[in-house]
Amino acid sequence: MSDMLEKKFLKTKPVCKVTFTAPSRWDGESVTLVGEFNNWDETSHVLKRQKDGSFALTVDLPTGREYQFRYLVNGTEWHNDEAADKYVPNGFGEENSVVVL
Repeated sequence: MSDMLEKKFLKTKPVCKVTFTAPSRWDGESVTLVGEFNNWDETSHVLKRQKDGSFALTVDLPTGREYQFRYLVNGTEWHNDEAADKYVPNGFGEENSVVVL
């Protein structure tokens, strides 16, 4: 499975359930989701390993805005999501992934 963003917008409230998926080819023992929605906390959003070796986590995010994020693999390697809606420079000479809701 390749990395992807799956969005499910709720009809009853301004929230989107976003499933973030990191591919097995990153060969991680641990993968965390780090972004604006968790104040770039490197430990709060841990993805769970799936049967196919990928990692996934679903997060409820308020709609009507954009969120920058990246994946942290094994606590040392930063990765972007190939399925992100866009990318923006992050001030560290790299780019952040962006999900638009």
